Amino acid sequence: MGIETKRYMRLLVFFDLPMVTKAEKRAYVQFRKFLLNDGYDMIQWSVYGRLLNGSDAEKKHLARLIRNLPPAGSVRCMTVTEKQYAGMRLLIGSPTHQEQKVDMKQMLLF
Repeated sequence: MGIETKRYMRLLVFFDLPMVTKAEKRAYVQFRKFLLNDGYDMIQWSVYGRLLNGSDAEKKHLARLIRNLPPAGSVRCMTVTEKQYAGMRLLIGSPTHQEQKVDMKQMLLF
């Protein structure tokens, strides 16, 4: 058994949730608040990402995400390495305030 090397990754969450009834709107707000309180940053509307430090953190946060899923809608997630995330191309628009404020090298220092 070798020692696991820590590898920075991003857990990306994509979702489309119904917002017709009052209960659906409440579920949307609760899910979004969970993401923000759990350390996710909004990348785009309904796309959130969180920095992870290794596969143990990935398992932990995936389990937390599953426990906080809304009752209806579509929620998907994907884990990518920090290098893959840094290679993402912005085709139109500009980086978010958070992306302009903190670059990848600064994120890795915490």
